[in-house]
Order: sequence, then structure tokens, then C-alpha cells
Amino acid sequence: MLAPMFFGALADFVGRRLIYASCLAILSLSCVGLALCPTDAYWLLMVLRCLQAAGSTSTIALGAGVIGDIAEPFERGGFMGAYVVGPVIGPAIAPVIGGVLVASLGWRSIFWFLVIAAGIACIVILLILPETLRAIVGNGSILPPRSLRPIFPIVAGYKKGPPTPQDLQTKSARRKFRNPLTLLLTPDIPLLLFYNGTVSAVFYAVTVSISSVFVQIYPFLTQTEIGLCFLCIGGGSMIGSLLSGRLLDWEYRRVSKAYRLSKGKGGERENDVGLDLKTAREDPDFPIELARLRATPYYMILFLGGVIGYGWCIQAVTHISVPLILTFFMGVASILFLNAVQTVSVDLVPAQSSSVAACNNLFRGGLGAVIVSVIDLMLKALKPGWTYVLLGGICTVLTPLIWVVIRIGPGCRKRRREKEMREAEKANQRNS
Repeated sequence: MLAPMFFGALADFVGRRLIYASCLAILSLSCVGLALCPTDAYWLLMVLRCLQAAGSTSTIALGAGVIGDIAEPFERGGFMGAYVVGPVIGPAIAPVIGGVLVASLGWRSIFWFLVIAAGIACIVILLILPETLRAIVGNGSILPPRSLRPIFPIVAGYKKGPPTPQDLQTKSARRKFRNPLTLLLTPDIPLLLFYNGTVSAVFYAVTVSISSVFVQIYPFLTQTEIGLCFLCIGGGSMIGSLLSGRLLDWEYRRVSKAYRLSKGKGGERENDVGLDLKTAREDPDFPIELARLRATPYYMILFLGGVIGYGWCIQAVTHISVPLILTFFMGVASILFLNAVQTVSVDLVPAQSSSVAACNNLFRGGLGAVIVSVIDLMLKALKPGWTYVLLGGICTVLTPLIWVVIRIGPGCRKRRREKEMREAEKANQRNS
């Protein structure tokens, strides 16, 4: 939860490539320690698990940063949807893989598996991932230092020719370390991330309780079969992630067309729009919050219906297929919402895309930890039906925050731009 704040801000300063590889190396080495850890050294186990989490969770923020670097706003939703498939499918298949490894090779084999997987990923990063931070490479026209170049520049795509004035200006203006917590000083980002963290926490509450709840009400299930139950919510999350990319880009184009027509900058057909979609990032008045968030209340209807229905089905001990189907739809709806928020957060501060993704992880991780720590107590005190009615009710009460962000977002973006301009002027005065 805290490590992404540090590594995300560092990646916005020194670049993505080396920080990405370092996080994967930390993950791999910590798993070596966990695989060899004595069973009576509990303190060592906790320390190594913290290091493991620091390496693994930080990569999510770094990936969002890379997407912020390489993707234009009109296509960023599709990139983000494809990227999130990995983080959402992992928790779904991990219980199945872990169960097979434990049953056949013992619990230490899980960590050796992670050593190999993280090590391969680290090597691939070092071999082929190019540096993407625009403060270093611009739009690809600035050749980075040799230490930041891939060993095999298969996908580097560095452009030949002199850098543009915009690239040089971006490079000179962005080379300083920024505290990611300063992103929370304007109200639109913390309000958005707080609501996003609450929805994510409710999603975690369902996910982490599947094992314990299903063991009690469906005692005929084996451990392997319980692990397979996670495939429903994971499959829904994967489909939702792929679907969200298309929906986000489609919504962006619809809002962009309507906005330009309202400004008298286009014709009746989309192909006649005077301003190209690529120039939207240069228009400070473009309603990016509306383009990303206006469909999210509909996703929440599906999500909340699934959450509340799941709780009552568990309490009524219905056929196992019913709660599994509901978890599938929960997975679809939650990822549609969470991807929309993550994409718009990168849109709001593209120069600090890894930092804002780290702030998102801070809210999600913090609120998720709170919910996970009390969910068993809630289930015992309120029973599943009323537990999930309460959690769904909290999300319902907070839903108007979406319209608040859409309303105040343009003003907050203006204040951030003005602040950046003042900082740039001061930097130019010092340099001169």
C-alpha cells in the first residue's frame, strides 16, 4: 500500500524501466527468502512478505504510468482495459494453481513458482522494454541514456531526427521529484479515489469471504473445488476489463463529438469534426470527467444488485450456481467501474500517471484492509444478507460523488495547470 507511493513517484522522476525491473527483482528475491524461511521464524516470514508485497503491488502503478506515456486519451481506455486483465485474472487462477502446487509439491513450491515467474518478467523488462517517460524521451524523438535503453530494442521505436521544441520543453520542465500526496490537495482526485476505494473494498469483501462462506454452507466442496469457484468472479473481471476498454473509448468519442459540435468546431458527421481526437489533450476545457464517468452509475446498479443478491442467496443457502453467477456479474460490473476511475485519474495528471495510480492503490489497499479485517465479524453479527445490504448501501450513498467530480473537475484541473505554469516560470527564472 505504501511502497507504490514511493516507487510510483520515483518512476515519474527517474523513468519507468529501471524501477519496473527493480520491483520485479525485489519480488523474486523476497520469494527466494520465503521459500527457504524456517517455519519457526514468524518475524522473518512477516518481513519477507512485506518485501514481497512492496515489489508486486508497485508494478501495477508502474504499468498505469507506461500507459499514460504511450497512449493518447482517445485510445487510453482500450490500453487500460487490456492491461488490467493481468491483475484481475491473477487472483482468480492463483487459488487453483496454489492448490495444485501445495497438494503435489508442498507449500514452499508456491514461492519457487513465483521466483521463476517474477525472474522471467524482470529479464524480459531488461531485454526489450524501452523507456517511456516523456520527461526523458519526449514522444520518442529523444534518445535516452544508454542505461535506460533496452538490450534488444525490438519495440523501442525511437524516432530519427531532432527532437521537437515541445519535447525539449517537456524534458526540461519535468525533471524533479514530486511528492505524490500533493495530488490529493485538489478535491476531485481524493473524492474520486475514496469512492473507488470503497467499491473496491466491497469487492474484496466478497472475494475474501468466498472460501470461508462456501466451506460452511456447501460442505460437500473439496478445497480444489472451492478454488475453482474463484474462476467465476475472476472470469467476470477479465471480461469486464476487456469490455471496459471498448466502452471507455466509445464514450470518449461520443462526448468528444458532442463537445466539438457544441463549440461549432465540427459538422454533422463524426468524420467532419474539425479538431482531431488526438488534440483533445491540448484542449483544457474538454470534459474528460464526463467522458469517462457518465456511464459509471449504470455499472454500479449491476454491481450493487449482484452484491445484495449474493448476500441473500448465501443466507438462504440456494443452489451453488446462483451465488456463482452473481459473483460473475459482480466481477464484470466492478471492473467496468474501477477501470473507468483508473483511466480518468491518469487523464487528470498524465505527467504523474504512476503517482496517481499509486494514490489509487493507497485508497484501495487501505479501505480494503479495513473491510477484510471486519468482514468475518460482520457476517457473524448481521448474517450475510444484511452484511451485504449494508456494504451495498454505503456504495449507494457515495454514488453522488461521481456527479460532484464531474461538476468540480474542470475547475480543479484549471488550478493544477495554473500551479504547474507558476512552477515552470520559477524554474525558468532560476535557470536564466
